[in-house]
Amino acid sequence: MTMGAGHLIAVVGSSPGVGKSTLCRAVARRAAESGATVDHFEEADILSRPSFRPVAEEFAGGSGSVRPGTLVESTRDYVAKARAEGVDVLVTDALLPFIPSLVAWGHDETTIAAVLADLAQAVRPTHVTVVYLRDDPHTALRRAVEREGPDWLDWYVGKLGAAPGTRSVKDLPSAVEHLCREEELTVRLLAGTHWRVLRVDVGGRDAEQTERHVREILPDL
Repeated sequence: MTMGAGHLIAVVGSSPGVGKSTLCRAVARRAAESGATVDHFEEADILSRPSFRPVAEEFAGGSGSVRPGTLVESTRDYVAKARAEGVDVLVTDALLPFIPSLVAWGHDETTIAAVLADLAQAVRPTHVTVVYLRDDPHTALRRAVEREGPDWLDWYVGKLGAAPGTRSVKDLPSAVEHLCREEELTVRLLAGTHWRVLRVDVGGRDAEQTERHVREILPDL
């Protein structure tokens, strides 16, 4: 694997259960095995990474949301520090570009597009590749329930239903409808960036097959 310094690979998904975290681990491992210096930013790390302390503090402050500017500045700090420390490859799980969170917090498409433009400026000159995993939401949510247990779906529906931008979610059908709309928005917004965007349809692929497919369409992996 040969990569120039400052490559951020952001793995995001159309739904829980599409295999983001599994693919992130595989990509980070493969990059490290090739000799690259790798930082693997796991999904839960946003609560503990120093650069994202302002994000964690705002979220815990009572509003249950974070100002877009805080997301942008924390991302800028994270990428700049990694670059200064000589990290070659950043692999992030459900981080950049924050679209599901921004939707849940009630921001409209125009605002989210502006946030993406600010993020693009914040991470320069780091090269960004977004790997967008997607699957039928019914299938993906069923996979998430099998992984997390039967109570998980109630938690997930409740979390969405409590947020200002996703209050329409009351049950599984409305969650699926929301995820379909969010996918359309995500694809449209990512198309407006200068980032390399790889849309990967998971379908019947298992984790190993998905990783192999990503390597095929992203040769520098």
